[in-house]
Amino acid sequence: MHLHPSGPLTRLLLPLVFCFSLVSLSGGADAGLRRLLYLSTPDGAQPGGSGKGILVFDIDHGHRFVRRIEIPFKEGLRGFCGNLKNHAVYYSSTSRKMGAFDLETERVLWDREYPAGIDRACITPDGKKIYAPTGWWYRGTNSGFMVVDAANGNVLHWLPAGPQAHNSIASLDGRYAYLGTETNFWMFRTRDDQLLHRFEDVGERGVFPFTVDSRNRHAYVCLGQHVGFDLLDLDSGKTLARVFASPTAPIAHRTHGAALTPDEKELWISDQEGKQLVIFDATRMPPREVGHVGLSEGGHGWVCFSLDGRYAWCHTHDVIDVKTRTVVATLQDESGARVSGSKFVEVHLREGKVVAMGDQFGLGRSHAK
Repeated sequence: MHLHPSGPLTRLLLPLVFCFSLVSLSGGADAGLRRLLYLSTPDGAQPGGSGKGILVFDIDHGHRFVRRIEIPFKEGLRGFCGNLKNHAVYYSSTSRKMGAFDLETERVLWDREYPAGIDRACITPDGKKIYAPTGWWYRGTNSGFMVVDAANGNVLHWLPAGPQAHNSIASLDGRYAYLGTETNFWMFRTRDDQLLHRFEDVGERGVFPFTVDSRNRHAYVCLGQHVGFDLLDLDSGKTLARVFASPTAPIAHRTHGAALTPDEKELWISDQEGKQLVIFDATRMPPREVGHVGLSEGGHGWVCFSLDGRYAWCHTHDVIDVKTRTVVATLQDESGARVSGSKFVEVHLREGKVVAMGDQFGLGRSHAK
């Protein structure tokens, strides 16, 4: 077919050819982007790790093993949070240590020991303050948060908040820090570290993992004696509902893992003894159970999502496709051995620079900046 250089069909096709050429020359809009999963090992709460260090997996190529970063963790890790501004991850261990590791230079920036200990810490998005729980094992009068300078690990001050301070989340907008202690849930304002709400008698036996939505309206707190969660109203400071999986016959063992899909349409919770993840419709209040995903094994319990919402990761070596609710890949180390854990973070790199980071918790992101 002959195209006249000024004909209407030529005028239609030339822009398309030009755009196709640009894409071909550049290799695609995200040709230089690498989406990776960083899994720290060993895990301080469960077996299934692979020696010591950080294992790196390629999310866009079947979660295949990329390499091991030889960071000398001397013991199991309790937490593994990241910060984009500082392009660093912050690890806490069973031996009362916390440290910072720069993902671009791959150097330990600082490593400190603390008197009580550090459980799953969180860091504000501006990269300035770490909120470090003193640990589920600690019941001292100063149990709660240590507020730590992220630049050097110095303790700025303490926020007493009851015994067995365990999991913590910094909101994606940087306004709040959330903490779970023994049957209590705490909400602090990060601007001045003032306590805004204390929810009592939540979680049944203790506040286990939880998640929050991007507008800081609701928290979903795992139960300690049944598979289910407490639904909290973060504006009013009230507990709205207690929701059980299988409500006609509640499952009598604890829940350890709660995550919102990034679009906040679904809530997934972990039934680790039942070897499954239970899925709820989070567009309804209270959320309603709509399905489940079977897992290859039991374990500590955890669940988190990739930033694009395509994959779910948990405490097993299973990689789950969120849309089909099926296992689509297996995490394996350099020897081909299956590896699992619950301390991981998604990292996006372009030309050696960190351009995006996920979170160890499955946080709602539909209204996040």
